[in-house]
Amino acid sequence: MIRYTLSLLIMILLALVVQQFIPALTGLYNSRLLLLTLVFLCASVTVGPPVMLMLAFVCGFLWDAQNALGPPGGDLMGVYKFPAETLRFGYSIVLYGLIGYLMQGIQPLFREGKWQVSTFLVGVSIFVYLISEYLLINFVRGDFRFPLPTLYQIVFTSAFTMLFSPLVFWVQFHIAERCGYEIRFEGLKHKKKPRRTLI
Repeated sequence: MIRYTLSLLIMILLALVVQQFIPALTGLYNSRLLLLTLVFLCASVTVGPPVMLMLAFVCGFLWDAQNALGPPGGDLMGVYKFPAETLRFGYSIVLYGLIGYLMQGIQPLFREGKWQVSTFLVGVSIFVYLISEYLLINFVRGDFRFPLPTLYQIVFTSAFTMLFSPLVFWVQFHIAERCGYEIRFEGLKHKKKPRRTLI
């Protein structure tokens, strides 16, 4: 368990670095792949609540540190262009915990091998995260605006990130196998047929 958790932390740090080099898709309303959030969501369904909350704290802290400490007026908040002072440092920790518990809710289905549900819920969780973040931004600014291009940006970002979740799950399955951590993903294991005995 400890080896698997440390491997997830390394994977999160790598995702944070790679996130810096992933460009926005200008043809799709500046949507982008949220790799750090994707790795966290895929990891959330493979661990228990205490480890998930620890990962939520790490991811939320790193996300806020990356976005809030940048230059004012830059490409901040992960998706939207707003000044760094728009939201308080630490809000992402709460939002990561919220979407982490959302993923935890389908853990029994995931352990039974129904990974398609988990893949779909990754997209739903990212949509919930981005909508919540945008509503918080509007609340802090005291002015509610929700233009249609922003909604398209959120939808395309959620869908685009969701498409990569099977790949992240596959990597985590191999990491768990090497670390001796049992995810109990029985859907991909072929059951051996009992041998017939001749009487």
